[in-house]
Amino acid sequence: MTAGREEEGVASGQSLRLLVVQALGVVYGDIATSPLYAFRTCFAETSRIAPTPEHVLGILSLILWSLLLLISLKYAAVVLRADLRGEGGILALMTLVTAGGGDRRGNGTPWLVMVGLFGAALLYGDGMITPAMSVLSAIEGLKIAAPQLHEAIVPLTVLILIGLFALQHRGSGPVGSLFGPVMILWFAALVVLGLHSLIVTPQALAAINPLWGIRFLAESPRVAFVALGSVFLAVTGAEAMYADLGHFGRRPIQVAWFALVLPALLINYFGQGALALRDPGAANQSFYRLAPEWAVFPLIGLAAAATVVASQAIISGAFSLTYQAVQLGFLPRVNVRHYSPEGEGKVYLPFVNGALLGAAVLLVLGFRSSDHLAGAYGVAVSGTMVITSILLFFCFRRIWGWNALGAAALAGAFLSVELIFLSANLAKVPDGGWVPLASALAVFLTMTTWRQGRELIDRRVREGLTRIEDFIRTHATAAQARVPGTAVYVTREPSGVPWALASNLKHNKVLHEQIVLLTIRIEAVPRVAALKRLSLEQLDAGFLRVIARYGFIQPPSVMVLLREMQKAGVRFAEDDLAFFATRNRFVYSDSRDMAQWRKHYFALLARNTPSAVREYRIPGDQLFELGITFKL
Repeated sequence: MTAGREEEGVASGQSLRLLVVQALGVVYGDIATSPLYAFRTCFAETSRIAPTPEHVLGILSLILWSLLLLISLKYAAVVLRADLRGEGGILALMTLVTAGGGDRRGNGTPWLVMVGLFGAALLYGDGMITPAMSVLSAIEGLKIAAPQLHEAIVPLTVLILIGLFALQHRGSGPVGSLFGPVMILWFAALVVLGLHSLIVTPQALAAINPLWGIRFLAESPRVAFVALGSVFLAVTGAEAMYADLGHFGRRPIQVAWFALVLPALLINYFGQGALALRDPGAANQSFYRLAPEWAVFPLIGLAAAATVVASQAIISGAFSLTYQAVQLGFLPRVNVRHYSPEGEGKVYLPFVNGALLGAAVLLVLGFRSSDHLAGAYGVAVSGTMVITSILLFFCFRRIWGWNALGAAALAGAFLSVELIFLSANLAKVPDGGWVPLASALAVFLTMTTWRQGRELIDRRVREGLTRIEDFIRTHATAAQARVPGTAVYVTREPSGVPWALASNLKHNKVLHEQIVLLTIRIEAVPRVAALKRLSLEQLDAGFLRVIARYGFIQPPSVMVLLREMQKAGVRFAEDDLAFFATRNRFVYSDSRDMAQWRKHYFALLARNTPSAVREYRIPGDQLFELGITFKL
């Protein structure tokens, strides 16, 4: 359900409650598990921050106001309104501000496209680290419940991660219905644990006063700078609110945040702060120390379940992000499995799943504790937040029509806070923060190389283009042999002659009785209505030009299109169909259209890209692929 259909979807209280419960499991899994590590990491041995009352209250105050300013104000109140036809996420926001939310993929502002792509690339760093960090921090409760099992923490974490990723091919449906109830139980545990501690030591409530945070920053700037990198862990997961906008709509996400998630998080954080005030020695294991001894093992089990939910949401988000990037032309095609006839948002990508699993396992084996892994966590998320604020400024100006002063004031307020967090997280680069940055750079280079290479190929195609009308007058109406059946030529340029068609005529000296020139266009919108899907134009001599339009979360299907064409009056027998497509080959030239290393990398990507048989669901036994060589 999209935000554009929100009023219809939540017209009844029952519908709203259902969506809120579902959002708890999908949207808030990441930020909901941050109490496992955010507060205690501030006082870990690696941070060297003493749990004095001033430091405890200062950090609590910073966590409180970070949640209020960045999550409640920025994301819940502002960013969720910046939707692209009901869809959210950084690629949707980039498309909104560069293409104006129209039905075409505009060039927009090139540097904004680059900024948006790097923001999307950073999210893959989050996708690697979140499962490792969350599951590892949950299992580390064994240090308290059963210290003798300390050596089993890392192997057990790896086994859970392998099991989680191994189940991805079945889709989230079988366990998705459990996500909401698991997270409700988790939030209830957060409230109970935190409230009990807070009742014992209510002095922690003094941190509501922002002066404690300001004083901490002013009096201990070096200590506070280190602490900010850990404080930021309390707001990781904010981008999921925006990315999942299209699944639930704005109102359910907002209701879930303000009614349950925010109160539960604050109560637990303040409970951990209260514990640190009365027992400073418990600050570095503050979450599990909130529970009585008999409850630690059940709490570890619940925490493990909650972190699996959080990881599942991140993994599904990486699948959706990759699919959108492929559809928009920023990444090469990958093998995709759709879990519904429509396929919108419900995809499984084996390559992405394997890459994330390998990265998560290596992170666990390499860092071996959540305290050390915290050094790699936060860099990617804080960078994405900064980029979202930059894009948001242009949304204010171009889409919402704000004046420059108002747009700069609000976006600047967000940026001023986020840049401080980003600088604090960049200090972690030597301690592991380089990992998400390196992965983001690799993804970014892949995106820009693929985009540049595709534009170069399209330019080469247009340079040698012969207009289809001229081809029909010259060849199709002449004494050429016409064979029975219908040939469907898949082409990117509907106005020109497909290379496969020209090659078929040149070598086989025949044309089919009916020829369909099929172009599939992915528009810069999430969905294209079925009524606007097809554009049919009957040309001379049995030629038919068909343009099919899809949104960037909709999977194309050639056979479905052909059935729609039959309903529109186009006559053909499915058994007599023959599909023709091209497979590109490349040779290298000395041209400076593209850096040489990019040319080789693009060719490598293209050689390993799945064929259109899978992309457009064309029956393999009816497809003929012809090779064409391009100079790069």
